[in-house]
Amino acid sequence: MREEIGYIPVGEAELYVEDVGDLRAPPLLVLHGGPGGNAYALREGLGEYLQGFRTIYFDQRGSGRSLELPQDPRLFTVDALVEDTLALAEALGLERFHLLAHGFGALVALEVLRRYPGVEGVLLLGPWVNFPWLAARLAEAAGLSPLPDPEANLKAALERAEPKALFDRLMFPTPHGRMEYEWVVEGSGILGPDAPALAFYQNGLWRLDYTPYLRPARRPVEVIVGEQDGTSYPYAEEVAERLSAGLQVLPGAGHYPWIDAPEAFEAALARALRALVGSPTGAGE
Repeated sequence: MREEIGYIPVGEAELYVEDVGDLRAPPLLVLHGGPGGNAYALREGLGEYLQGFRTIYFDQRGSGRSLELPQDPRLFTVDALVEDTLALAEALGLERFHLLAHGFGALVALEVLRRYPGVEGVLLLGPWVNFPWLAARLAEAAGLSPLPDPEANLKAALERAEPKALFDRLMFPTPHGRMEYEWVVEGSGILGPDAPALAFYQNGLWRLDYTPYLRPARRPVEVIVGEQDGTSYPYAEEVAERLSAGLQVLPGAGHYPWIDAPEAFEAALARALRALVGSPTGAGE
């Protein structure tokens, strides 16, 4: 299988990129979660289902294996991530492409879709678009009653528990799923910097509610979410409704449904990909 790995400059950033699959296949750009995550777990978890695509996995600016950037709020904005995605597509010669986004990556994908007519369709996995809502869920995970102010919720929750512990309570329905995910991530040996998350916090990410920008899309959008994913469900139902998107809710699954419910996820992914692009060879079938 063709695989090209390297660094691609996009303005003031330099992105780590894995370009995998037949050059003649439909191109699919993968947007990982975060801010400050990386694409490793997505390639490990989804790669076998996406063999019918030319799949481009990349670590967002200053994150994962991409070159570090200083903790400057000017460098870490949704606009910057959108511009990086479009610049990467241009560098790869892609005028038209699909997007697959997980968690925080959904915010970037939806803004790329809103701005760029070359996006053919978008698949959202456990999307994060309403950060005040998520901050309230983190407060609840810490055993608190949510306050009106999202940053107050976040601060109060973090005074009770470490960020990982809070997100784990919301993301993983079982200890087995959490341990399997940690095994994958720890095996990568990737220790990303804190700059992206801290800079986005300084930029007011936790006050951002993207919901008012959600409108029926000019291109197909599909949403897959785990019913036990406290970071995105049940809010994903409103996301899908506002976008007029297809929605599949997977019982018993959390934020990483390919780990918690692999058979149900494989079937859901195949249906979503058919809705977006037909059925390229090897795409979850």
